[in-house]
This record gives sequence, C-alpha cells and structure tokens, in this order.
Amino acid sequence: MKVLVTGGAGFIGSNLSKRLLMDDYDVRILDIFSKQIHGGNKVLGENLSNAELIIGDINDKKTIASSIQDIDVIVHLAAETGTGQSMYELKSYEETNIKGTLNIIECLLQNTHSVKKIVVASSRATYGEGAYLCQEHGLVYPKERLELDMLDAFFEPRCNKCKNFLSPTSTNELAPFNPLSFYALTKQIQEQMILMYSKILGISAFALRYQNVYGPGQSLKNPYTGIMAIFSTLARKGELISIFEDGKESRDFVYIDDVIDATMSCINTEIEGENSYNIGAGKSTSVLEVASNIIDYFGSESEIQITGEFRVGDIRHNYADLTKANQEIGYTPKVKFKDGVEKFLDWASNQPIPELAFRDSIEELDKIGLFKKALK
Repeated sequence: MKVLVTGGAGFIGSNLSKRLLMDDYDVRILDIFSKQIHGGNKVLGENLSNAELIIGDINDKKTIASSIQDIDVIVHLAAETGTGQSMYELKSYEETNIKGTLNIIECLLQNTHSVKKIVVASSRATYGEGAYLCQEHGLVYPKERLELDMLDAFFEPRCNKCKNFLSPTSTNELAPFNPLSFYALTKQIQEQMILMYSKILGISAFALRYQNVYGPGQSLKNPYTGIMAIFSTLARKGELISIFEDGKESRDFVYIDDVIDATMSCINTEIEGENSYNIGAGKSTSVLEVASNIIDYFGSESEIQITGEFRVGDIRHNYADLTKANQEIGYTPKVKFKDGVEKFLDWASNQPIPELAFRDSIEELDKIGLFKKALK
C-alpha cells in the first residue's frame, strides 16, 4: 500500500511517516517546509530517508496531481495551525486549509486515480466549548463566553437558557459544530469537504478530531505550537511564566504516540464510508498544572503569574469522549499525562533554547481588539 502524507515533514506527519515505513508501507511526503515550523531546514530526518519527498505547496494543482499518482491512501495533515494567529492572518489559513483541501478534492474528481481512502486531521476546535453540564438543564452546548463576564474575571461559560455557570463534561462526536476562531472554522470546512466528496468519489474517509497533541519532536521555535513548548522554554531560561485567565482553564493533552496509533488504525481498518472520531486522552488538565509540572521537572526558578488576560475566542475547557473511537477503531490512549510530559521534557532539555516570538501574536491580537484583561 502506498500512502501520501501531506505535511509529512511536520510533527505529526513525520512521526506517522516513520511508523508507516517501519510497517513496510511505501510513503510519499508532500511538504512546503514552512519557515515558521522548520526554520530554514528542507531536509527530512534520517529515519525518513526511505520516504519519497516532494517539496511543494498544496495550493499548486500540478504538485497535487503528481503527488497523488499511484497512491492508495491520502493522510491530509498539511494545514496552518494556531487559533490566535488565524484571527489576523485569514488569507494564509483560507488558502492552505480550505483551498489546499479543495485542490486535493478537485484533482481526485477530475483525474483517474487509485485512492481508496482519505484520513484528514480535523480538530477539537470545531466544537468550540463543546459539552457542559447545567444544574437545571443537564447537558448543554454553550456559545462563546461573554466578554463582560471575563472582564469581571468570571471565566466559566454560562448556560444559553438560564445563564447559570456550567461545569465541563466530555464532548462526543454528536456535539454541534461551534467554531470560535477562524482556524476552527477552516478545520470544520476542511472536514466537511472531505466527508462530503469522499461519498461522491466512492472512497472511505476518516476525520480525526485531534485534541492538543504534544511530544518529542514538536517545534519549539513555532510560537503557535502550544503551551508545552512555550512553558518549557521559559522554564529552562528561568523566566516568568504568564498564564491567561485564572489558570484553571483546561485542555485534553494527547501524546503523539497515541495520535499515531489512532491514525494508523484508520489507515488499516476495513470500515468504509464517512467517519469522524475524537482523538485525545479523554481527560482534562489545567494550564496551571502544566506549568507547575514543567517548573518542577527542570527545578526552575521561574515564577508563575496569573494575569487575568484573555484572548477573545479562546475556549475554557474541552476534553474528548472516546467511546466511539474505542468501539469502532479500537482506540484507547496508552500514555498518561505525567509520563508523556516527562518524555517530552527529557527531549526538550537536550534541544537548543529557542527565541520565543509568542508576544508578537499577542500584539497582533491586541491591535484588533481580541486581547484583553480582566478589570478585577
């Protein structure tokens, strides 16, 4: 079987390609080697030396046409990532995430091909806040949080009906889409395009709604990679770690090996049709807990500052209900958060300490009125 991995030189893509090669798949990688992620590097690691590499843009139709020749499965990972950045760099997110995906679909529609399956990286961001519990109304799906509440340092979402504050619960695949950032909107459109046209094309499709993926090998230079990379760099330098809101906001952090296991299950499964699955750890961890774990690991002198700052459009909580993924593709995460963080930090501690440009993103959000601070 021959697999095309778009974005195959990236964090998830390179780990997936390595696993595919180990399992004797033929692998073709398509990647543009974005400077934000790869710096100036345009070479695959030694463990990917047996993969065929095409350096190119998914917005180039000729590149797409040559990339899908003789391919059995497409794993579409190429995308612009980062919720905050997406709110002011709309064009690049639209071109890569939406138009790039459209180019793949059009190429399959207009040309003879051997593709039988597409696996696309979707995101938990498509749910927005996702599922919560209301004491009066039970299971609810709140809209975005009220800015007036957050300015008063009330950060939990409210029930759409009674306006009482809510408690988070796990979100399953039946939750409605509620994208709160342009990134999330592009991932929703990307997923729905793939599922819609796979049916027209008569091929199987799998949309994997990844939670917050972390692990060795993720970019420490990219300020939009996530808080693991940012906090570990600050801790190694002994610098102040600033945490938004009240630090109690939480995420579902899923280790890279578990993500690869889930993706491989979709490549290998005999399930047909259009399918969507949550891929996460199924547990939430607060941002404050993440920062504390990292500081403890390094024995760092970094202090934690709870700032009360917030980004308009950020979610408060979200963690995955994995029931469907477990029942249909046998997915069960194996790596506990504590063990995964230690593996990541063991690796990060041996990497050069990068310069962080995270505040550049904050300044851009501030310019357009999407970065604010509680008044209390």
